[in-house]
Amino acid sequence: MAITLVNPSGLPELDAYRQVSIATGSKLVFIAGQVAWDADGVVVGEGDLAAQVEQCYLNIGTALTAAGGSFDDVAKLTVYIVDWTPDKMPLLYEGITRAAAKLGVTPVPPATLLGVAALDVPEHLVEIEATAVID
Repeated sequence: MAITLVNPSGLPELDAYRQVSIATGSKLVFIAGQVAWDADGVVVGEGDLAAQVEQCYLNIGTALTAAGGSFDDVAKLTVYIVDWTPDKMPLLYEGITRAAAKLGVTPVPPATLLGVAALDVPEHLVEIEATAVID
């Protein structure tokens, strides 16, 4: 495995993600921001943040598989959520939990969450991009 995830002493230990990702692999994979589209470009979970987060993670899983990797190879995630407020955190976690169960993983790489005014189409509530390192 090319990625080691750690919570160094001196930084807070969080359940949702690890603070540091140490990459030692040879192939860098940059996955474009994934939105809640299915394979046919149809929006999944219109108006449902948890469902859209789940679909974004599933799309990232599909992209990782195509690159010869898995969530174990993800070094960093960036999450963009429309009109973010902290009360949306349970919906974010619900979507991640559902996707993790379907993918059979515990996705905890370092992550940055950014609130944004809008995404590419009004129906999209979240976009998630990933960087992976594969042996």
